[in-house]
Amino acid sequence: MAVKTKPTKPKESASALGLVPGPEEDTLPKMLRRNFLRYGDKRVAERKKNFGIWEEYSWKDVYERSKCFSLGLVSMGLVRGDRVAMIGNNDPQLFWAEWATQAAGGTSISIYPDCLPPEIKYYMQHSEAKFFIAEDQEQVDKILSILPECPSVTKVIYWDSKGLSFYDEPVLTSFEQVENMGREYEREHPTLFEDSITQGKGGDVACFSYTSGTTGLPKAAMLTHSNIIFFSRCVRTAIPMYEKDQYVSYISPAWATEQFLGITSGLDVPLVVNFPEESETVMDDVRDIGPDLLFYVPRLWEDLASLVRMKIDDTSWLKRKLYSLGLSVGFKAVHFVEQRKPIPWYWRALHKLADIVVLRAARDQIGLARARSCFTAAMAASPDLVQFFWALGAKMKNIYGSTECGLVSAPIEADFKFESVGKLLPAQEMKVVDGEIFVKGPGVFAGYWKNEEAYNNKVKDGWYQTGDSGWVDDDGHLIYWDRVEELIPLADGTKFAPQFAEVRLRFSPFLKDAMVIGGEGRGYVTAIIDMDFRNVGKWAESHRIPYTTFTDLSQKPEVLELVMKDVERVNRLLPEVARVKRFVNLHKEFDADEAELTRTRKLKRAVMEKTYSDIINGMYGDQESVKVESSITYQDGKKGVVRTEIQVIRMQEE
Repeated sequence: MAVKTKPTKPKESASALGLVPGPEEDTLPKMLRRNFLRYGDKRVAERKKNFGIWEEYSWKDVYERSKCFSLGLVSMGLVRGDRVAMIGNNDPQLFWAEWATQAAGGTSISIYPDCLPPEIKYYMQHSEAKFFIAEDQEQVDKILSILPECPSVTKVIYWDSKGLSFYDEPVLTSFEQVENMGREYEREHPTLFEDSITQGKGGDVACFSYTSGTTGLPKAAMLTHSNIIFFSRCVRTAIPMYEKDQYVSYISPAWATEQFLGITSGLDVPLVVNFPEESETVMDDVRDIGPDLLFYVPRLWEDLASLVRMKIDDTSWLKRKLYSLGLSVGFKAVHFVEQRKPIPWYWRALHKLADIVVLRAARDQIGLARARSCFTAAMAASPDLVQFFWALGAKMKNIYGSTECGLVSAPIEADFKFESVGKLLPAQEMKVVDGEIFVKGPGVFAGYWKNEEAYNNKVKDGWYQTGDSGWVDDDGHLIYWDRVEELIPLADGTKFAPQFAEVRLRFSPFLKDAMVIGGEGRGYVTAIIDMDFRNVGKWAESHRIPYTTFTDLSQKPEVLELVMKDVERVNRLLPEVARVKRFVNLHKEFDADEAELTRTRKLKRAVMEKTYSDIINGMYGDQESVKVESSITYQDGKKGVVRTEIQVIRMQEE
């Protein structure tokens, strides 16, 4: 393979840069102990909103609860090297359980709370976890339904007892009961917890982080304490974090990003970590806290941008006009940033006025009034989306990394490009081989659990093969393109990244998702569009268009014309050969429970091409419409069938 860019070399070692901690704080439990000794009950460590009231936990509270739970697990048979699985919405108990497991020398495994029993069964069987820690009755019911097929599980522990008081399964016990067992065990073993923490080393495996499984069964990436601490400190070289900064933890620790942020930076900085009341109240709770740091995946930033624009559309004519003028001034300021030019004094004055009159209030409505750093990762984010939030006054940054190699690049304000994911971070090495990104450094993971072959295929001579395509421009900025296997060949033989069009389609307030399709033997590009039912529904009501269901609304001629305008908008940004010639507006949402998306809402293209093969064949044939029959999974796990007919829309330029 020909190397397209020369491998970069770090100017200083990770140790010299302070990215690798000394032996006194090279594990998360050691950092927990340090914070307890340093701050005790004098500083708030965590907050949890319950029934509208924020309950506070000091570092002493967090340390004591983690200690008691850890000793309780040890008293029930947890030994160094065992695995402990946990599932639930982000709560203090979820974090305490992870640190407690690691303090005893165990490995934590977080599972996405919306996973279905078959998915959980795979994780439990593959990891051979000894304990299963669940939030509530819903999660307990999931594990009980598959428990006979998970022989490694000896105890199921829950922290929200609502609805569980009449369960009499001997395998069940509460979080508080385990803590009480830990207190009793401490009387007999008063130094065990401290000794166990001291025994821990940075090279110990802290957690398993399962991959998204876009191309097969998920693999368990083994992350050591050194891995996740390095990643956490790398983030802070580009995105400064300070003691007492407010951070809202809503991303599941099942995704490695939260391991690096809430779990690790929360200890290492340390931050004040705030937990929303419910997953449905995240936006309200974010506004309530007004965090200094805010991380959303690109799809949530897209939803937020759509929400802002739809709320403005619902206001009076005067407010819409003021917002339009204020945002135009914001975009003008962004233009100077993009050109790396100083903002003239008169534009600075106008921008200050626009911020006071309009922009600050808009940011406050979405919880960004105090946000110093806003950032995103996981997939490509549209430059339009990044520019929009910068114009609004929220300096959003698109960072790049992966579970297996940590954070690779991040933008800095002094050298910012909206289409890039920034420059290579300190102590990392990177090269691009035949358009694919390779990374080397202290962040590279320890291996895949039970899959040494996959690790050896991915890591050679210390270089991790990311599977991502991209290139480095003349200024040293990394431009992320797409997953290598997801690049699609076009009619002229060139390859095209479907995400380029998809992220720009999703920037519309009316489109929630899109899958762009092409490939060998296909003479043109097509797309399956997933409309935003909430926003399109409001639009339909304001235009007096009657409808009954999602399916009914999706096929209204007025709605199809609305979607076509967004496709035309994106087509103008694309070369002729890559433009979408035909599309359908799908009759249902893309659904992770149907394996169409990963739990971080990435498209599973192979699955979707198979699921929607009739629709795709219809778009590449002469059909005006396609009859479809698709299964849907309801919240209680029951399945249903939707039968309808959807229109194949031909673009006017075809």
